[in-house]
Amino acid sequence: MTGAPDATGVAQAKEPAGAAGRTRGGASAGAAAVRRPGVPYPLVLALLAVLLGVAATFGIALGSVGVPPEQVWGILLHRVHPSLADPTWTPVRETIVVDVRLPRVLLAGVVGAGLAVCGMALQALVRNPLADPMLLGVSSGASVGAVLVVVFNLSLFGMFSLPVAAFIGALAALVAVYFLARSGGRMTTVRLVLAGVATAEVLSALASFLVVTSNDPHKTQSALRWMLGGLAGTTWTVVWIPVAAVLLGTAVLLGVSRSLNLLLAGEEAAVALGLDVHRFRAALFILVAVMIGTVVAVSGQIGFVGLIMPHVVRLVVGADHRRALPAAALLGAAFLIAADLAARAFMTPEEIPVGILTALVGGPFFLWLMRRRSV
Repeated sequence: MTGAPDATGVAQAKEPAGAAGRTRGGASAGAAAVRRPGVPYPLVLALLAVLLGVAATFGIALGSVGVPPEQVWGILLHRVHPSLADPTWTPVRETIVVDVRLPRVLLAGVVGAGLAVCGMALQALVRNPLADPMLLGVSSGASVGAVLVVVFNLSLFGMFSLPVAAFIGALAALVAVYFLARSGGRMTTVRLVLAGVATAEVLSALASFLVVTSNDPHKTQSALRWMLGGLAGTTWTVVWIPVAAVLLGTAVLLGVSRSLNLLLAGEEAAVALGLDVHRFRAALFILVAVMIGTVVAVSGQIGFVGLIMPHVVRLVVGADHRRALPAAALLGAAFLIAADLAARAFMTPEEIPVGILTALVGGPFFLWLMRRRSV
C-alpha cells in the first residue's frame, strides 16, 4: 500500500501554477473536512469504552437465567486469576457466563467493530457516503456458500462447513467484483460500485432460488435465519478467526489512515501529493472484502452497521481516519452487542435475527440523519 509524503511543497513544485493552486485548494478543503471541533477526543474514546463495557456487561448478565452484573465481573476476574474474586456463584452460572454468553458477546462486538471500520474505509475509498460493506457483494457471496451447505447438507469440513463455505463464497464474489471493476488495468469508483451492486443482486437471487426450491422446510428455515443475520449458537471455536481478522485489518487501516484522508480531498489532489490512487484503492478493497467475508461467514448478513456508525462518529470526532476509526470500532461493537441483546430479549424465548433489528433501527435513523445533516 502506498502512503503519502509529508512534503506538500515538493509535490506542488512539480505542477504548473494553476494545478498547484487547485491542489492547495483541494488539500485545504480535505484538511478542513477532517477537522471538527467539539468534545475532546480522549474523552470521546473514554465514553465509548464505558458504553462498550456497559453493553457487554448487560449482554452477558441478561437472559433466560439472569446473572447480577457484579457477579458477572466476579466470575470473569476469578477466571483470570482465582485470587481476584471469591466464588459465591453456582457452577451452572459460571458455565452460562463463560461458555455461553461471553463468546456470543465477544463475537457481536468483533462483528460490529469490523463492519463499522469497513464501512468507514469504503466510504472514503469510493467517496460515497451511502457505501457500506454490503456494497461489494461479498455478503451475498457468503450467503450463497452458506445456503449451499444448509440446503444440500454438505459436511466436508465438519462443524466448520458453513463458515468455510460462506468465506469461500465471499472470496469468489470478491474476485468477480475485482475483475469486473478493472478496465485497462485500472479500477474506477463508478465501475467498482456498479460491479458490486450487480454482483450482489445476482448472488442474492441465486441464494433465494436455492432456498425456495428446497424440499425440506427445516433447511429452508435455517438458511433464511442465516441470511437474516444472527449470533445464536456461538462457541469459542468460531470466535478467534474473526477476532484476528478484525484486529489485524483495523491496524492496517489505521496505518494507512493518512492516505484515506487524502482521498477526501479528491483523486487529483491525492495523486499530486504522491498517492498511487489506483493501487491503493485496489489493495484496500481486497483488505476490506476479506474482513467482511470473515465476519459475515460467522454472523450472516447484518446490514446498516457499516452504513450508520461512520456517520455518527463523524458527527462527533470529524472525518480524520486516525481519530474516527478507533471511535467507529468502539461504537460499532457497543451497538451490535446492544442490538443482539434486544434481539434475544424482545420475544423471549424466541429470538429475532439481529439483522432484522439493525435494519429496523438503522433505516429510520439514516433517513433522519439525511434530513438533519444533508448527507
